[in-house]
Amino acid sequence: QVQFVESGGGLVQPGGSLRLACAASGMIFSTYAMGWYRQAPGKERELVARIRTDRTTYYADSVRGRFTISRDNAKNTVFLQMNSLNPEDTAVYYCNKNPPMSPWAQGTQVTVSS
Repeated sequence: QVQFVESGGGLVQPGGSLRLACAASGMIFSTYAMGWYRQAPGKERELVARIRTDRTTYYADSVRGRFTISRDNAKNTVFLQMNSLNPEDTAVYYCNKNPPMSPWAQGTQVTVSS
């Protein structure tokens, strides 16, 4: 059974940073592209960043230059370093394969507010 456990969210002031982590299990992690997704209140879930097995990356326009996705295949973990956060980044952040599978995990709440 594939499982994802996200961590690292919290409340941060505008301009601050957070590092999210996602531990995966029940899959051969190194063979899958992984993504970080987010869902803000009243909005659809969107792909924020993706890292392929060859470590090539993709970023949504809204986060490019501020967020960095990385992976540690030895620890079955994918990370999202988020810098220069602004209130528009407030959302629940999820990790999943890319393309994603069901069900989604609980996610981790990121709130950017002064």
